Amino acid sequence: MSFGPPPSVYTQPSATTAPARTERRRRLLGWSLAVVLVVALGTGGLLLLTGNDSDDDGGRDGGKGSAPSAQSRLDVRETVEKPPAGTLGTMAFRFSVDDMGPGEHYEMPGMWATDKILAKGINKTVVGLPLGTDAAPGDERWKLPLDGPICGYTRHVTGDNRTAVLFRANDRGGAYCNHVVFFDLDDGRQVWESDFPYSPYADSPGLPRNGDEQDTPSVTLTHGTVVVTWGGGTDAYGMDTGRRLWRTTSTGACQDMGAAGGRALIVRQQCWNDDDSLPVDSLERLAYKARKVDPETGEVLWTYSAAKGVRDLNIPSAEPAVLAVQAGETGISELLSLDGKGENRATIRLQSGTYLGECSYDDYLVVDDCPTVAVGAGQVFLRSKETGAPADANWIIGFDLATGNTTEKFDSGPGSLLYPVRTSGSRLLAVRVSADHIAPNALVALDPETGRETPYFFFGLPAEAELMTTTEHHDVVVQNGRLFFGVKKAEGPAAGRPKWTYLVLGLQGTTAGR
Repeated sequence: MSFGPPPSVYTQPSATTAPARTERRRRLLGWSLAVVLVVALGTGGLLLLTGNDSDDDGGRDGGKGSAPSAQSRLDVRETVEKPPAGTLGTMAFRFSVDDMGPGEHYEMPGMWATDKILAKGINKTVVGLPLGTDAAPGDERWKLPLDGPICGYTRHVTGDNRTAVLFRANDRGGAYCNHVVFFDLDDGRQVWESDFPYSPYADSPGLPRNGDEQDTPSVTLTHGTVVVTWGGGTDAYGMDTGRRLWRTTSTGACQDMGAAGGRALIVRQQCWNDDDSLPVDSLERLAYKARKVDPETGEVLWTYSAAKGVRDLNIPSAEPAVLAVQAGETGISELLSLDGKGENRATIRLQSGTYLGECSYDDYLVVDDCPTVAVGAGQVFLRSKETGAPADANWIIGFDLATGNTTEKFDSGPGSLLYPVRTSGSRLLAVRVSADHIAPNALVALDPETGRETPYFFFGLPAEAELMTTTEHHDVVVQNGRLFFGVKKAEGPAAGRPKWTYLVLGLQGTTAGR
């Protein structure tokens, strides 16, 4: 599959975008007024979302997250979010297009935020847009053009706001995905770029003839190190210099297929059994291993071999080590908590779908992107399946990583659904989504020690953006007091008039008295 760039998203001149932008603001004004009327009539005058497009920093200082003091700029960022002074939700950022024509398609892999910038991958470019704006193509603070489409990304960001993506050698069909770039999110500056090898898909002999036949590479970050797996092995680069620190080469029937970063580094291996007596689709042919690796030297510290019959393995957290395994037909069936030696501490069974955990399954290999599996404070948090008729309630439950026992349960109550996003210090951040689309949505903090739910801010959404809260299909980022929803791809209409599409929405709480 080739992700060539559509013809116009970053080439239309500003003169041609002005009428479209005027129309967009007119529609946004109409939506904001509708929200005011609905809320005033239904909830006694509470304003959920002002739609203010000014550059006022209301609420930003009060909600700004801070990294733990022990972190350095070369660590993977872990911010602790603070509640804003006021719980009135306002728009912090909008990015939309209103002229998508039939057949237009935009791949939008990766979304990252700092205190100043929202960055998004779009086909063969990464763009940085200033916060506090109603943005459209052409409003970028910076652009990082690449030789070919983005073909891999990591959700991780360093303490000094840098990250990495993979991209293809050029924008022609079948180009190899064999380049990595490390760049600054605040100014779009490329720190360094490197190429890496490629290997044939699965266990085929020889080299692939084109990029569509190569093993899918992945990229992740851990302390001071950018790590790329490419099927035939793993390459590690120093963050500051781009110098290759080490390379491991896959041996035997096992291949390096994805890596989880953050506080530690775990490389996933896929292993193939060539026993011709087994059916081609037999699960006995496939096995998985997870190997903890020293990011400075490439030394393997321990190896965990998954049980036979496991169909897939993801790694929601490298430290503490938590594996998500699929033993049945669909979805995660168990979470495995491992100790410091790679041995099983606890097994958490999802009880045939009673509890749900989603990991990213698309054209990009990001084995540590499990958006509704949150790990922290010695626990892992999952959401339950939806209950009620129609589905209008669920709960989030914690499991102790040492024992596998349940800890605190947070009920959504009727009329809303809770989705875990990430941990923030000792708390879990979650999005509360209204089932009737009239009551307010909210970003909330759940405290496992007290069972208390603290609202950070309440917000409404335009009808066109309501589906963006489905965390398993969209990027959801909480950073520096703001909540962002972003699409992973944008499609033009099948036919008819051009389509208006929200690409990213950002929300924040207000300061007191605003």
